[in-house]
This record gives sequence, structure tokens and C-alpha cells, in this order.
Amino acid sequence: MDLTHRCATELRTLLKERAVSPTELAEACLRRVETINGAVNAIVTLNERLLDDARALEEVGDPTAPLYGLPVGIKDTTQTAGIRTTFGSPLHRNLVPSADAVVVARLRAAGALILGKTNTPPFAIGGNTVNEVFGATRNPWNLSRTCGGSTGGGAAALAAGMVTLADGSDLGGSLRMPASFCGVVGLRPSPGLVPLAPTPHLWDRLSVAGGMGRTAGDVALFLEATCGPSPESPVCQPSVARTFLETMRPGTRLAYCSDIVDIGIQPDIEQACRQAAFELRQVGCQVDEVGLDLSDGRTAFATLRAYSLLATHHGHRYRHDELGTNLGSNLKSALKTSAQEFAAAEAYRSTLWRRLKVFFNNYQALLTPCMAISPFPVEQDHPVEVAGRQMTSYHDWFAPTSVLSVTGLPVASVPCGLDTLGLPVGMQIVGPPLGEGRVLGIANTIQQASPIGLPPL
Repeated sequence: MDLTHRCATELRTLLKERAVSPTELAEACLRRVETINGAVNAIVTLNERLLDDARALEEVGDPTAPLYGLPVGIKDTTQTAGIRTTFGSPLHRNLVPSADAVVVARLRAAGALILGKTNTPPFAIGGNTVNEVFGATRNPWNLSRTCGGSTGGGAAALAAGMVTLADGSDLGGSLRMPASFCGVVGLRPSPGLVPLAPTPHLWDRLSVAGGMGRTAGDVALFLEATCGPSPESPVCQPSVARTFLETMRPGTRLAYCSDIVDIGIQPDIEQACRQAAFELRQVGCQVDEVGLDLSDGRTAFATLRAYSLLATHHGHRYRHDELGTNLGSNLKSALKTSAQEFAAAEAYRSTLWRRLKVFFNNYQALLTPCMAISPFPVEQDHPVEVAGRQMTSYHDWFAPTSVLSVTGLPVASVPCGLDTLGLPVGMQIVGPPLGEGRVLGIANTIQQASPIGLPPL
């Protein structure tokens, strides 16, 4: 198998045993970028020092470091010292930060090589990765389709073999949606597990930092290298030594729900998820179908998102026309939201968390489709209907991911099958508080039971 198609955990072993050198792997990824990126447009800025960094790593690096020699893609909203970071906006077209974000510094310290920056919609707001600076990123499974957003460049680069791991962020599904559309694994971890710094909104608990990989094991590797408290971030989780890839044991009790937010679902997507969920009975799991209605969380998410965007972009709240269509219109709407609405959304969030805490007394995880539709045409900003039902707002079509953001629980998307067009279908796995290891362990089992292969590109 070509090096660029191997998962990060396999490559880590090859690098540690010196069967492959960091320079050889970096060169292989660069060749893949040269061959594929013109069509996909996932990598928007290359690290011009990549090969120098690889050679330096060979001379003085530690081969036992967790991510030694692995080329990583960094979302173009995550600051990288000496490498252009545009936030997908003409306002920052030529911005070159002087310091790394905390997550990038940790990736470097773990031995990773920064290959370059991955495309994003302006300021990471949008479910289709397109902006005025670099244009649209296309889905490697079908170039006429979207890769999703907002970490779309990272997901597409992974699926196309240009990077081994990808950094990202997730507010309403920005790691999970593109992971589902591109057939990779994306994890939204517990808020603060991976520091989200620097950011104007340091107390943000709706948006989180996280990573993507080709496998659940790859994502666990990313998480192990980047988790833990930081003096740069007031939102954090306890630093406890634990595995992020638990072994799923026979007797594990799982719940499956086909539509947690009552927006409808494309039949072939539901069928793929249902089949993958109930196939877990073959490995000794108990899988129950449940009726779980979280549709009242759609309003709460929209309100909490409005607050988060206002806090993050407070200094530019009246510069609507310069911030891109999605963010600009969202800020206009947010400015009309009352303090009473914000308070009601926070109260609902507490109620929902307690409700799901009880749910996890009976089940070890919840399985539910990640997206209700297939990847839509790349020229389309967002879908207006799901399974024949008209959506009433921009937020509704990605409610299956966004409502789960409100819970603050760890949620992964794992590929579990293909739709009738041959495009990837993702399953969300929702775990209990700080249950990242359980979530990724179940994701690993699903991947082994329901492999989808590689994109045809």
C-alpha cells in the first residue's frame, strides 16, 4: 500500500522502527499534494520549510515521540508561527502569525511535521468549505460535491492522502460533518480537553478544538498528544492519565436512534447507519432502538451559537459586509437576541445535560446518523430540504450534530457505509462525560465491521 494511504498509527510504527524516514514520508505527502490538490483544493498554504523540518527531525528528533515524523494539516483558522493564516477571509489574506496556537505547539512538541494549512469557510462559519481567498474545497469521493465544513479542508486532505492527521474545531459540527461527508473519523471532545487558545472568546464552551484521522486509533493518537490543561486557557478538563481508545467488551449496551432532532433523514443514509449499528450485535453488544427526541435543542443551539459568535467577533460586530455572508448575517441576527433568550438557552443546556446523564445510566453510548443527507453540490451554500421536508432555518439541516454540541459530551463521527451514490455515510457516537476513550473504542469496532475503502480519486 502507498505510504499516503496508511493510517497514522501504522506510519508511527514504521517511523519509530526507521523503516521509513520523516523526509521520505514528507516527500510522499508533497507528491500527493502536487498530484491531487489542484482538483480537491484542500491545502491552501504549504509550509515551505517542511523538508527542512523533516531533516532536522531526523538529526535531533526523538523517534519515540507520539507523532514523530507525521505530516499534519492545520485548519486555516488555527494560528501557525511563520505560516500564513487567513481565517478564510480577505481581511487576513496576508496574515503571518508570530506564534503558534497551543494545539500547534503541542503537535510540534510531539514530533509532528506541519505540512500546511487546510481550507475553511470564512472564520470557520459554514457547512460548505468555500471562501473568496481560495475558492471551494471539493469532496475526494466526488469532485462535484461538498466536503462539508468548516473543517472541510482537513477532512478532504485526509481522505485524499495529503496529510496523516488534521487539526480542526467544532462549534455545531465542524469536525463531524466533514468527517462524515469525506469518510474519515472526527471527534468533538469535551470542552477544554484540547485548549482552544488563542481565541478572543477564552470562556467558550460551545466551540472546541479537536482532530481528525483516517481511523479512530489515529484520532486517539492526536488526542493523546494535544490534550491537557494550559495556562493559556481557562476552560480545561482534569489532566488524568487515561487511554483514548478503549476496547469494547461483549455485553456493551448501546442505543440507536435514527432521528434525534425530528428533521427527517434520507432513507439510504438511515439504512446504512441502522445496518452498521445492529451489526454490532455480532460482536456481543446489546443494541436497542430508542425514541430520543432532542428537537427542542435546535432553538437553544441557535441562541447559544449567537452568543458565541458575538463574544468571538465582538470587535467586528458591525462590520457585517466584511465578514462573509454566513458570519455577517449571523451577527445581525445575534444582535437582536435578548438576554432572556440567552438565559433560557443556558437553562435548557443544564436540563439536557442532566437528562442525558440519566440516559447513560442505562446505555454506554448513543448511536445516531451524523448527517441526514448526502454531500450536496459544491456550488450550493446549504441544503434547503431534507428527505422532502423544507428546512425553516439555516441551522436545521445540521441539527443532528449541532444539538449534540449543546450537551458538552464527547461525540465522534465514524464512517459506517456508503449511500446509493457511493458517498460516505457517518455515524455519530455520543459518550458520557469525559468518555472519549469509550467513544473512539466503539468507533474503532464500527470501522472494522463496516469498512468503506478509499475514495476513487
